[in-house]
Amino acid sequence: MAVRSLLEAINHTLDQQMEKDPSIVVYGEDVGNLGGVFRTTAGLQAKFGKDRVFDTPIAEAAIMGSAIGMAINGLKPIAEIQFSGFMFPGFNQIATHMARYRNRSRGRYNLPIVVRMPFGGGVKALEHHSESLEVLFASIPGLKLVIPSTPYDAKGLLTAAINDPDPVIFMEPKRIYRAFKQEVPEEEYEIPLGKANVVQEGTDITVVTWGSLVHDTMNAVKTLEDEISVEVIDLRTIAPLDRETIVESVKKTGRVLVVTEAVKSFGPAAEIMALVNEKAFFHLEAAPTRLTGFDITVPLAKGEHHHMIDAKQIAREIRKVVAQKA
Repeated sequence: MAVRSLLEAINHTLDQQMEKDPSIVVYGEDVGNLGGVFRTTAGLQAKFGKDRVFDTPIAEAAIMGSAIGMAINGLKPIAEIQFSGFMFPGFNQIATHMARYRNRSRGRYNLPIVVRMPFGGGVKALEHHSESLEVLFASIPGLKLVIPSTPYDAKGLLTAAINDPDPVIFMEPKRIYRAFKQEVPEEEYEIPLGKANVVQEGTDITVVTWGSLVHDTMNAVKTLEDEISVEVIDLRTIAPLDRETIVESVKKTGRVLVVTEAVKSFGPAAEIMALVNEKAFFHLEAAPTRLTGFDITVPLAKGEHHHMIDAKQIAREIRKVVAQKA
């Protein structure tokens, strides 16, 4: 069993799946000889050749449109958008065609496409490099949206995404690409899409989060372990959402806090709070609460820290929610 970072786990999984399945192609801006901006595809072109791992022009609409054509004709494309904020030129192809093709063809065609993209802030990047755009994909029927938080999960979720018959958006929290390492089995395994992970059980409050903020949440929880019992849920998959795990947890704890660096309004946090109100209202001992980024464009490097959420903020918000009375 190798010890790998999240980035290394993704690279290993791509290598393993490409070796197993010759119909898989990996492509995007600079993913070939360079191995991607973050080197997530390093070494793949040298091993599998330029026909299966190749660079594209700076043209996200073409990257997404060609994925649809490839999938219809029997390939399994894994396309990389260099940063999630660059995906807007390709969004028309994703929303208008990729997400709808199974329905449009009445099941005659499925599109086994994985769209990988680094997302989120915390690395002092330029404009369009730090957005958290989960809501844009999670709200479109026909798409699945996956966000791993650990190297182990990254391999299992990416394997499941590649083997899924329908399009999957695979958002990679770049702040933790190399932040830590974890044992990752060499053999192939899948983590089912649509199944959350209860990272830690607790009785006083449920905290729902995903991606890099799972680790900030756990750091916050460590500072509270002598005073508050916190149940932490890592969603893993934003769409489909594991509603059952969330609802059953809140029924047990009576409180919920959703933590995300995405903007506050109209996002996954609001959806989860609505779910709790609809399905666990009579179990609540405090109002469902969210800790999010601001409703602003992510600031540039000098001011980015004002937008980002840290463990101290999470711990403070947990205390506030637990102190509430129904």
